[in-house]
Amino acid sequence: MDEREKSRQYGRQMTDSLKVGLAQLNPKVGDVDGNLAKVRAARETAARQGADLVVCPEMVLSGYFPEDLVLKPAFQKRCHEAVEELRADTAKGGPALFVTTPWREDDKLYNAIIALDKGEVIGKRYKVDLPNYGVFDDKRVFTPGPMPGPLVFNGVRIGVPICEDVWTPDVVECIAETGGEILLVPNASPYEVGKSDVRVQLGVKRVVESGLPFVYVNQVGGQDEVVYDGGSFALGADRKLKIQLASFREEVTTIEFRRDGGRWECQPGAIAAELSQIDSIYQAMVLGLRDYVNKTGFPSVVIGLSGGVDSALTAAVAADALGPARVHAIMMPSPYTSRESLEDAEACAKAIGIKYDTVSIEPAMKAFRAMLRPLFGNRPEGVTEENIQSRARGVTLMAVSNKLGGMVLTTGNKSEMAMGYATLYGDMNGGYNVLKDVYKTTVFELCKWRNQHAPEGALVFRGRVIPERILAKPPSAELRPDQKDEDSLPPYPVLDAILKGLIERDLDAAALAAEGHDLATVNRVWRLLEGAEYKRRQAPPGVKITSRLISRERRYPIVNGFRG
Repeated sequence: MDEREKSRQYGRQMTDSLKVGLAQLNPKVGDVDGNLAKVRAARETAARQGADLVVCPEMVLSGYFPEDLVLKPAFQKRCHEAVEELRADTAKGGPALFVTTPWREDDKLYNAIIALDKGEVIGKRYKVDLPNYGVFDDKRVFTPGPMPGPLVFNGVRIGVPICEDVWTPDVVECIAETGGEILLVPNASPYEVGKSDVRVQLGVKRVVESGLPFVYVNQVGGQDEVVYDGGSFALGADRKLKIQLASFREEVTTIEFRRDGGRWECQPGAIAAELSQIDSIYQAMVLGLRDYVNKTGFPSVVIGLSGGVDSALTAAVAADALGPARVHAIMMPSPYTSRESLEDAEACAKAIGIKYDTVSIEPAMKAFRAMLRPLFGNRPEGVTEENIQSRARGVTLMAVSNKLGGMVLTTGNKSEMAMGYATLYGDMNGGYNVLKDVYKTTVFELCKWRNQHAPEGALVFRGRVIPERILAKPPSAELRPDQKDEDSLPPYPVLDAILKGLIERDLDAAALAAEGHDLATVNRVWRLLEGAEYKRRQAPPGVKITSRLISRERRYPIVNGFRG
């Protein structure tokens, strides 16, 4: 029986009620067996909720982004086999399943949704609009599908545009013009600040244009530098928000559509509370780190705890994500480390409840000084010796990681990474950086917020985890006497405003000066930003928070003669 005949058969099974299970899942890229188990468990949950049909987020069997892994024939074959296993499951009864997967057909590879019911494949649809911007690279690996009509299930004509297909009107217009009655949209939409509102407003546009109720099923979980934040939702044909799932956690919820006067409408259900912006940033950092560590199989993490604000926030996020028992903090004082920093680091470790050790780097400093004296002669000490301190700390942390098994977390924020205010093979050593896309001014906001809240899902069940003295003192690398960050950088509120203009908005120096910034300061920031590209290419991955993660979404040449 071909797909057209199956659609006619299912079209005869008319109904006035359709219950759809929304499976907001956290797959792992490449783990087809594990992802298959998640889909099966979600289908069982939805069956208990009375669902007729279950919809999964985008590329749920492979995980998203699979990057070039999806080109491997063996991987494609395993995804096909998983679809066949799910097809066989539906022959035993229970809800139909709209499952998403890479799918090879006629020697072309598609980003697909496969409709399964009663042991049959009742339809296939392929993603049309393949994104190729920001973190997306779909055009490299997938073939765009043809413009799709709706799938027919129990007499209901269901449009299944996939993720990017609803960011422009064309695909939904085609579905509406070919008789679509409901839109079920699988997504793997990454988190960034303010994105949840953008998605809802986008859905409203498609509802206005098509007149059809709209369901947005989003993935949740961390994958490398990207976090999917869930927040799946349903909009009625009246454009009102009917259902909203929680952000940053897996959830399976069944919603009901009813036919009234020839039109379908979504019945109201629970709407999860909206997170504040700072809460959502913190949750993204926690989920991104938790999934990166757990999905890569590290038992724990190691952090250089300096008594400063960045390492304190990193330690708090790590303990919230993994539990205090899996976080090991190490203070590595030099002769320039103040007593206050030692006290603050210890107080922070105790407040969070993590293991804390001290290893002095002074012997390493002396050893390097003696080793290099024949080459350096009587040249005055300066940045070289400062970087040696940082690299001694990097070697120490990596030694602990190698010996004890924990992954090193780096602690540099976006402001520092943008400016190159970091040491290669020193404080940039490590496997992951939760602050990589967080500006310094936001670091302070997050610390203050965390001290007032115990976030949902956090594994440290109290606020006040970052001592107030850490927040009050001027930021310093403490690599020379009386050093302050502002000796080398503009004040952080000024710096961050300029960086946002240069990175997120692509403004030039003249435009920023017209907004009131000092032109000489803007030019200096621009030069430092461009000159540090080679460092950022060697930095560890980190959680995407803003609209432009500088290591992945702002790709500038290292050798670059343009000076703006």
